[in-house]
Amino acid sequence: MTISQSLADILARIEAARKAAIKPASSTQLVAVSKTVPAEGIRAALAAGQRLFGENRVQEAQAKFPALKSEFPDLELHLIGPLQTNKVKDAVALFDVIQTLDRVKLADGFAAEREKSGRCPRLFLQVNTGEEPQKAGVLPRDTAGLIAHARKLELPLEGLMCIPPAEDDAAPHFAFLAKLARDHGLSNLSMGMSGDFEVAVKFGATHVRVGTAIFGARKASEDQVTTT
Repeated sequence: MTISQSLADILARIEAARKAAIKPASSTQLVAVSKTVPAEGIRAALAAGQRLFGENRVQEAQAKFPALKSEFPDLELHLIGPLQTNKVKDAVALFDVIQTLDRVKLADGFAAEREKSGRCPRLFLQVNTGEEPQKAGVLPRDTAGLIAHARKLELPLEGLMCIPPAEDDAAPHFAFLAKLARDHGLSNLSMGMSGDFEVAVKFGATHVRVGTAIFGARKASEDQVTTT
């Protein structure tokens, strides 16, 4: 299928999952994950009406999106990969949403950069629901403390994000994240990727992150199962 056809298919599947869900979110937005996708592929998605995109790396996004954002002012760019503190300034300048807040030092970095530039993207806190040592995200037991710290800094924290372990049934992780969000009064949930976004919708996802099902398979050396 073309990118346009793939987008239409994914959006139809999201809507079908919403209709089948007992209590879906008020809306579910598709974040098209465009890591390693060249500008022409992103332009094809833009031509089809897609406006939300997700990137894993600040440097790669800097090479592709400033020109595209100038051309499409309603384009919304999400950072969905881990962020190093020395990249905070660049990330804050480029991204509209950062989904990977996962530690106090990073929260402090956002607050400091806001003082300097007057800008802070909307934020999601990434929770490592599987407690995987190789994966980014705050551990569940530390989530309440990090949420409290972000709120003390008056950061625009609006939701939670997770990436379940690849070998696990995703449903319990999505259910856990949804409960965690309710417990802390957070309305947005970014969860679900190409292989499980329909399950995520049924558990109340407000954002699903889909890449390969839209843009096609990546080269094995480029693929990271933790992102789309």
